Amino acid sequence: MTFLDGSAWQSNISLGGWRRGGDGDASVVEPATGEELARTGRASVANVAEAAELAVSAQRDWAALPFNERAAVLRKAGQLFLDNADELSTWIVRESGGIGPKAGLEIHVAAEECFEAAALASHPTGEILRSEQPRLSFSRRVPAGVVGVIAPFNFPLILSIRSVAPALALGNAVILKPDPRTAVCGGVILARVFEEAGVPVGVFSMLPGGADVGEALVVDPRVRVIAFTGSTAAGRIVGSLGAQHLKRVHLELGGNSALIVMDDVDLEKAASVGAFGSFMHQGQICMTTGRHIVDAKIANDYASVLAEHANHLPVGDPKSGQVALGPLIDAKQRDRVHSMVTASVNAGATLLAGGTYEDLFYRPTVLTNIPVNSPAYCEEVFGPVAPVVSYTSLDEAVALASASPYGLSLGILSNDGLRALELASRIPTGAIHINDQTVGDEAVIPFGGTGHSGTGSRMGGLANLDAYTETQWVTAQSELPIYPF
Repeated sequence: MTFLDGSAWQSNISLGGWRRGGDGDASVVEPATGEELARTGRASVANVAEAAELAVSAQRDWAALPFNERAAVLRKAGQLFLDNADELSTWIVRESGGIGPKAGLEIHVAAEECFEAAALASHPTGEILRSEQPRLSFSRRVPAGVVGVIAPFNFPLILSIRSVAPALALGNAVILKPDPRTAVCGGVILARVFEEAGVPVGVFSMLPGGADVGEALVVDPRVRVIAFTGSTAAGRIVGSLGAQHLKRVHLELGGNSALIVMDDVDLEKAASVGAFGSFMHQGQICMTTGRHIVDAKIANDYASVLAEHANHLPVGDPKSGQVALGPLIDAKQRDRVHSMVTASVNAGATLLAGGTYEDLFYRPTVLTNIPVNSPAYCEEVFGPVAPVVSYTSLDEAVALASASPYGLSLGILSNDGLRALELASRIPTGAIHINDQTVGDEAVIPFGGTGHSGTGSRMGGLANLDAYTETQWVTAQSELPIYPF
């Protein structure tokens, strides 16, 4: 028997155990082949209300457990990811279209997120405060209550577990809505892991569904915190709904991250770094290198070498193990990517590599001489597209990098690391990588963006304490005070 034995979860949601969802079931499709891999349940709006009601009562008992018992559950969950890595990786490859190393990364990070979350459970809960009155005054952190997590398709396991694990460790109940396109590796896997790890019934529910299910999760008064990862357009809707219902909403949204390449770099190494930043997982990453801003002295040569890398990258079915890029998630995304490339070429960009596709397999694409107002440069493509523009001064490089409304990640390549760091300090962004590309995240770091990339809130590391707890002020004194009333 395998860890994901389909007899229990097939065609079901996780709500007080495995059961049929209110909206029936849905096909799990392998984007590389179009093959149906399985069927998962589809939740309804009514299921959200059921999960919230169940979570409220279950959360109290979960939060009341000694911290070391919750930590033990999270440690066991992390080990379950590692113990079942081969099977779970296969699902990530086939359902999300990622290559094997990408699947391995997701498993590794999922385990680390659980281990780091376990450490949060024993973190000091408050501090002693001074008071003008003769009394004990202190603050303490208490669980927020019920946390709603809405996760996307691109890194489905990581972008679910990074919110679910710390929220559980800190004593909250969690309702997860994974993207229906990756409901197994973004939802079923987590439900099975936490089931085996010992999370009590009702503390964690998994509800695959559409936008109506996500909206119901945001507006339900019993759900106090929403952690949303997705597009900026969807994030605006979630943020607006959350504000109307006085929710704390953490938004990790889109990006169009810049990679600044100075003239003193090794061209071959720089192009390799840039290719990884733009083409990793077909460019379907919020931190993808979306703009290559290159010193004019080397811009043409850099673009040519980048195009050589693109032309030599094999594209195909990731389960073969012989490819660098797999398929885009679906035809809608492929058509969007291609329309942006085509519109940019029509606007004057030069196509040095790619720009073609077969089925859902889009060739890694390099565009140069691209107008800065063309869609493949100024918008988030979410595909394997590398636009290259040149600059003639560092002030111009700063202006180009800062012109985007997004502010998620920034990379700068230079033989002078301190000079690069000084340059980075002039550009608003959530993350800076000197001598690396723009894609990077770890369980121990506070992650988030500014501008159209998010509200500035952070998830990860000790930032999770702020994300998933409330700060409570407590005073105590030995005798009743005397008031002049």
